[in-house]
Amino acid sequence: MKRTVYLITAALFGFFCTACTQEDDWKPLFNGENLENFDTYLGPPFPRLEELAAHVTPENVYSVVELAGEKVIRVSGEVHGSMATRESFSNYHLQMVFKWGEYVPHERNSGLLYHSYDPFGASYWTWMGSMEFQLMHGNLGDAYIMVDEIQCEASVENRNNQYIYAPGGEKVQFGQQHRRRMIRKALDNENPLGEWNTVDLYCFGTTAVHVVNGKTVLVNENISVSKDGESTPLTSGKIQIQSEGAEFFIKTMKIKPIVAIPAGLLEIDNE
Repeated sequence: MKRTVYLITAALFGFFCTACTQEDDWKPLFNGENLENFDTYLGPPFPRLEELAAHVTPENVYSVVELAGEKVIRVSGEVHGSMATRESFSNYHLQMVFKWGEYVPHERNSGLLYHSYDPFGASYWTWMGSMEFQLMHGNLGDAYIMVDEIQCEASVENRNNQYIYAPGGEKVQFGQQHRRRMIRKALDNENPLGEWNTVDLYCFGTTAVHVVNGKTVLVNENISVSKDGESTPLTSGKIQIQSEGAEFFIKTMKIKPIVAIPAGLLEIDNE
């Protein structure tokens, strides 16, 4: 009996230690106090909003404010802008919790840009070269290639020249040289305006999985950079958050290493 109790106790101890270790693997990118882990950059103004852009600074486009009693990142959206991690990452699970605000000077658009490289301004005079996990309201989870030299492929269905992610569909290459840069999400799992959304990005090797509020909506594969006729796998880079037309808030943003894409994530649950 004593041996049985000991074994059960040891098993429970091991389980809880494993759970603690997995939780401790998370590294906060937003430390809950300031933006010391990020660099910021402002690009050109939106059409007809030049006067507004003339009065903004990196510090008021990207700031830390108090919302409902806790500190969050506020992105004003008043001008094209980037907030980029100072570190580069590979083989990771990133999780971010965000919601849209009420201030909309242009439109509710933004993106979580990953595998970012090169200087600010390489993409649309603002952002680093990168892949995009689309945050735009109504399109949350889409993928977009931010610069001409990046390529990827995905399993898709072609619906009226819109490429919709579909596991088991036709493998199609994307990139400027293929004249297609947008991959649409398989399903809409965005929460209503004013509610928090949780987005999870899993990157391992040349594969990236977009998850919205717990459901896989898109998978990119064979992400690479093509320069001077040579293709190089794109497996790492900085993380950027776009300022692109509207106010939104980031409650948490954290990252942890992974050794593989978790089982089951490559499947779509339409229920």
